[in-house]
Amino acid sequence: MRTRHPRRWTTCLVIATVVGSTAGCGGGSETAAGPAARKAAEPRHSAEEERAAEQAALAAYSGYLTASREASRDSDPRHPALTRFLADPLLTRVRVAIGQARTHGAIRTGTLRSDPTVTSVSLDAVPPTVEIQDCLDATGYRLVYAKDRRVVPGSGGGRHLATATATRYPDGRWLISSGAAHEDQPC
Repeated sequence: MRTRHPRRWTTCLVIATVVGSTAGCGGGSETAAGPAARKAAEPRHSAEEERAAEQAALAAYSGYLTASREASRDSDPRHPALTRFLADPLLTRVRVAIGQARTHGAIRTGTLRSDPTVTSVSLDAVPPTVEIQDCLDATGYRLVYAKDRRVVPGSGGGRHLATATATRYPDGRWLISSGAAHEDQPC
Protein backbone atom coordinates (compact mmCIF):
# COMPACT_ATOMS: atom_id res chain seq x y z
CA MET A 1 0.00 0.00 0.00
CA ARG A 2 1.39 3.36 -0.92
CA THR A 3 0.79 6.67 0.82
CA ARG A 4 1.48 10.11 -0.47
CA HIS A 5 2.15 11.84 2.85
CA PRO A 6 2.98 9.24 5.52
CA ARG A 7 4.61 11.81 7.81
CA ARG A 8 1.37 13.77 8.09
CA TRP A 9 -0.62 10.98 9.68
CA THR A 10 2.20 9.20 11.44
CA THR A 11 3.21 12.28 13.39
CA CYS A 12 -0.31 12.44 14.80
CA LEU A 13 0.01 8.87 15.97
CA VAL A 14 3.19 9.13 18.02
CA ILE A 15 1.08 8.06 20.93
CA ALA A 16 -2.08 9.22 19.50
CA THR A 17 -1.00 12.82 19.70
CA VAL A 18 -0.65 13.57 23.30
CA VAL A 19 -1.67 17.27 22.97
CA GLY A 20 -1.77 19.47 26.02
CA SER A 21 -1.90 22.81 27.53
CA THR A 22 -0.04 24.08 30.50
CA ALA A 23 -1.97 25.49 33.37
CA GLY A 24 -0.62 28.39 35.34
CA CYS A 25 -1.09 28.88 39.02
CA GLY A 26 -2.16 32.35 39.99
CA GLY A 27 -1.09 33.98 43.17
CA GLY A 28 -1.94 37.34 44.56
CA SER A 29 -0.18 39.61 46.97
CA GLU A 30 -1.44 39.77 50.51
CA THR A 31 -2.18 43.38 51.36
CA ALA A 32 -4.99 43.11 53.89
CA ALA A 33 -4.35 42.30 57.52
CA GLY A 34 -6.42 40.34 59.97
CA PRO A 35 -8.06 36.89 60.12
CA ALA A 36 -9.96 37.21 56.83
CA ALA A 37 -6.77 37.90 54.89
CA ARG A 38 -4.97 34.98 56.56
CA LYS A 39 -7.84 32.61 55.78
CA ALA A 40 -7.81 33.60 52.10
CA ALA A 41 -4.08 32.84 51.89
CA GLU A 42 -4.46 29.34 53.35
CA PRO A 43 -4.63 26.49 50.83
CA ARG A 44 -8.20 25.44 50.07
CA HIS A 45 -7.27 21.79 49.63
CA SER A 46 -5.24 19.54 51.84
CA ALA A 47 -2.02 17.91 50.75
CA GLU A 48 -3.89 14.61 50.94
CA GLU A 49 -6.52 15.84 48.45
CA GLU A 50 -3.79 17.01 46.09
CA ARG A 51 -1.97 13.67 46.36
CA ALA A 52 -5.21 11.83 45.63
CA ALA A 53 -5.77 14.03 42.56
CA GLU A 54 -2.18 13.38 41.38
CA GLN A 55 -2.60 9.62 41.79
CA ALA A 56 -5.97 9.60 40.01
CA ALA A 57 -4.59 11.73 37.15
CA LEU A 58 -1.50 9.51 36.74
CA ALA A 59 -3.72 6.40 36.76
CA ALA A 60 -5.87 7.97 34.02
CA TYR A 61 -2.73 8.85 32.04
CA SER A 62 -1.37 5.31 32.35
CA GLY A 63 -4.75 3.93 31.31
CA TYR A 64 -4.80 6.31 28.35
CA LEU A 65 -1.40 5.11 27.13
CA THR A 66 -2.41 1.46 27.52
CA ALA A 67 -5.77 1.98 25.80
CA SER A 68 -4.12 3.93 22.96
CA ARG A 69 -1.52 1.19 22.44
CA GLU A 70 -4.23 -1.49 22.37
CA ALA A 71 -6.42 0.52 19.99
CA SER A 72 -3.43 1.32 17.74
CA ARG A 73 -2.27 -2.31 17.75
CA ASP A 74 -5.76 -3.41 16.66
CA SER A 75 -6.24 -0.36 14.41
CA ASP A 76 -9.57 0.18 16.20
CA PRO A 77 -10.59 3.82 16.66
CA ARG A 78 -13.70 2.67 18.59
CA HIS A 79 -11.76 0.52 21.08
CA PRO A 80 -13.89 0.53 24.25
CA ALA A 81 -11.01 1.32 26.63
CA LEU A 82 -10.45 4.71 25.00
CA THR A 83 -13.59 6.24 26.54
CA ARG A 84 -12.61 4.95 30.00
CA PHE A 85 -9.52 7.17 30.05
CA LEU A 86 -9.97 9.89 27.41
CA ALA A 87 -12.31 12.84 26.94
CA ASP A 88 -12.74 15.32 24.14
CA PRO A 89 -11.07 17.00 22.47
CA LEU A 90 -8.26 14.42 22.81
CA LEU A 91 -10.58 11.42 22.42
CA THR A 92 -11.68 12.59 18.97
CA ARG A 93 -8.10 13.37 17.90
CA VAL A 94 -6.89 9.92 18.98
CA ARG A 95 -9.75 8.23 17.16
CA VAL A 96 -9.05 10.22 13.99
CA ALA A 97 -5.33 9.36 14.11
CA ILE A 98 -6.04 5.64 14.62
CA GLY A 99 -8.66 5.77 11.86
CA GLN A 100 -6.15 7.35 9.48
CA ALA A 101 -3.63 4.60 10.23
CA ARG A 102 -6.35 2.01 9.62
CA THR A 103 -7.22 3.63 6.28
CA HIS A 104 -3.58 3.27 5.27
CA GLY A 105 -3.40 -0.34 6.51
CA ALA A 106 -1.09 0.47 9.40
CA ILE A 107 -0.92 -0.59 13.04
CA ARG A 108 1.40 0.10 15.97
CA THR A 109 3.72 -2.57 17.34
CA GLY A 110 6.41 -2.68 19.95
CA THR A 111 6.91 -1.01 23.28
CA LEU A 112 6.28 2.56 24.35
CA ARG A 113 8.04 3.57 27.56
CA SER A 114 6.73 6.33 29.77
CA ASP A 115 8.00 8.20 32.83
CA PRO A 116 5.29 10.73 33.77
CA THR A 117 5.37 13.31 36.56
CA VAL A 118 2.77 15.77 37.77
CA THR A 119 3.77 19.38 37.19
CA SER A 120 0.74 21.13 38.69
CA VAL A 121 -2.52 20.45 40.47
CA SER A 122 -5.36 22.98 40.15
CA LEU A 123 -8.21 21.72 42.30
CA ASP A 124 -9.81 25.18 42.44
CA ALA A 125 -10.00 25.41 38.64
CA VAL A 126 -13.37 24.83 37.01
CA PRO A 127 -13.13 21.97 36.19
CA PRO A 128 -10.22 20.80 38.38
CA THR A 129 -7.12 19.81 36.40
CA VAL A 130 -3.77 18.13 36.84
CA GLU A 131 -0.92 18.81 34.40
CA ILE A 132 1.39 15.93 33.52
CA GLN A 133 4.78 15.93 31.83
CA ASP A 134 6.29 12.77 30.40
CA CYS A 135 9.38 11.56 28.64
CA LEU A 136 8.01 9.13 26.07
CA ASP A 137 10.46 6.63 24.63
CA ALA A 138 9.03 5.51 21.29
CA THR A 139 12.29 4.05 19.95
CA GLY A 140 10.79 0.55 20.14
CA TYR A 141 7.28 1.61 19.11
CA ARG A 142 6.73 1.35 15.35
CA LEU A 143 4.00 2.10 12.88
CA VAL A 144 3.97 -0.82 10.44
CA TYR A 145 1.82 -2.00 7.58
CA ALA A 146 -0.46 -4.73 8.96
CA LYS A 147 -0.17 -6.84 5.80
CA ASP A 148 3.59 -7.38 5.78
CA ARG A 149 4.90 -5.65 8.96
CA ARG A 150 7.08 -3.27 6.96
CA VAL A 151 7.82 -0.05 8.86
CA VAL A 152 5.89 2.92 7.50
CA PRO A 153 8.45 5.37 6.07
CA GLY A 154 8.98 8.43 8.24
CA SER A 155 7.33 6.89 11.28
CA GLY A 156 10.40 6.21 13.40
CA GLY A 157 10.11 7.26 17.00
CA GLY A 158 12.53 8.61 19.52
CA ARG A 159 12.54 9.99 23.03
CA HIS A 160 10.61 13.22 23.40
CA LEU A 161 8.71 15.36 25.85
CA ALA A 162 4.94 14.97 26.08
CA THR A 163 2.43 16.91 28.13
CA ALA A 164 -1.13 16.06 29.10
CA THR A 165 -4.01 17.51 31.06
CA ALA A 166 -6.18 15.34 33.29
CA THR A 167 -9.58 16.84 34.04
CA ARG A 168 -11.97 15.82 36.81
CA TYR A 169 -15.49 15.48 35.46
CA PRO A 170 -18.71 16.00 37.46
CA ASP A 171 -19.10 12.23 37.95
CA GLY A 172 -15.71 12.23 39.76
CA ARG A 173 -13.71 10.52 37.00
CA TRP A 174 -10.34 11.89 35.99
CA LEU A 175 -9.91 11.70 32.19
CA ILE A 176 -7.13 12.86 29.90
CA SER A 177 -8.68 15.68 27.90
CA SER A 178 -5.69 17.14 26.09
CA GLY A 179 -2.07 16.41 25.40
CA ALA A 180 0.85 17.26 23.15
CA ALA A 181 3.80 15.33 21.79
CA HIS A 182 6.77 17.71 21.65
CA GLU A 183 8.88 15.74 19.19
CA ASP A 184 11.22 18.71 18.82
CA GLN A 185 12.12 18.47 22.53
CA PRO A 186 14.16 15.35 23.30
CA CYS A 187 14.34 14.10 26.86
